[in-house]
Amino acid sequence: MTLSPDWTLQQDLDQALAGTAALWPALDGARLFITGGTGFIGCWLLEVLAHARRQLGTRLDVCVLTRDPAAFQRKAPHLAAMPGLTLLAGDVCGLPPLPWAPTHIIHAATDASADLNEHNPLRMFDTIVDGSRAVLSLAARHPGARLLFLSSGAVYGQQPWELEGVPEDYVGAPDPTVPRNAYGEAKRAAEMLCAIHHKQFGVPVVTARIFALLGPYLALGTHFAAGNFIRNAMAGEPVVVNGNGLPVRSYLYAGELAQWLLHLLLRGTPGRSYNVGSEHGVSIAALAQEVANVLGDGRIAVLGAADTGWNPGRYVPDTRRIRAELGLQEEVGLAQAILRTALWNGWCKRVIVGKAD
Repeated sequence: MTLSPDWTLQQDLDQALAGTAALWPALDGARLFITGGTGFIGCWLLEVLAHARRQLGTRLDVCVLTRDPAAFQRKAPHLAAMPGLTLLAGDVCGLPPLPWAPTHIIHAATDASADLNEHNPLRMFDTIVDGSRAVLSLAARHPGARLLFLSSGAVYGQQPWELEGVPEDYVGAPDPTVPRNAYGEAKRAAEMLCAIHHKQFGVPVVTARIFALLGPYLALGTHFAAGNFIRNAMAGEPVVVNGNGLPVRSYLYAGELAQWLLHLLLRGTPGRSYNVGSEHGVSIAALAQEVANVLGDGRIAVLGAADTGWNPGRYVPDTRRIRAELGLQEEVGLAQAILRTALWNGWCKRVIVGKAD
């Protein structure tokens, strides 16, 4: 398989429209409210929505809640200028009035910030729980508005090594005596709020439990291992693994994530949770080697330091539910996802031959 450096984001967006073709008639004339719409996932959703307006003529009003509209305009001016887009200044824990009654809501607020989770877990917990309560209350005031809540695979706690992929009915949970688990425990509490609002107020809420991701818009300089590895390789340096390289992760490409989320928003069963991620597990050391092979000269260094992350074990979903109920499949392999992420960040090098897609 040849990994060509001729990829462009336009190709991903065309594929996203092809993979969601049946959804756009239902979204024509929709009014979509998005929290967390300026982050990694939010930008991908806006890219696809804007592409649908351009290519299909889909009429959409989109309102994105953001603490700093000016910062988003600097970060992604082409998205900020999207026709029909309103940037609403405010905080998810105290929602300001919307410009119109929403027909669809995507609650994606709260970054998976390792720094915040480590140093201010109370703020992390309160933002997730109080913000989710506010969004659910908004949905309850607009009967019929479909709500997609972006949760996390962190709700399962430590995945047993012998469990290849964790299914939605797994009953594990984060250890509530460890403050580092504030993120996962808060997502669990938010899911309970979703269940309550679905039962008590009839809110048609669907939950997406998201696992690790890779693709354009992923920050390369934060706590995400894949982003750090890609940054190393793009700089012509060896890819460095600070820990022992044993933890296992899997990576769904962001272009496919956006498609899956739109299908869940429109077609997911209300009151139900769905794993969203790749089933192809890879150790952190193997991930580093793949990045080094695709983007560099194959050099890696595993330093073997004690693993201080929230999950030193396996973190891979079982996605049989979303495949069976919605017919969704993963198509972009790890090597291609690595290459596209680097190309989007300005990397340009030789055509690479012989890497598995």
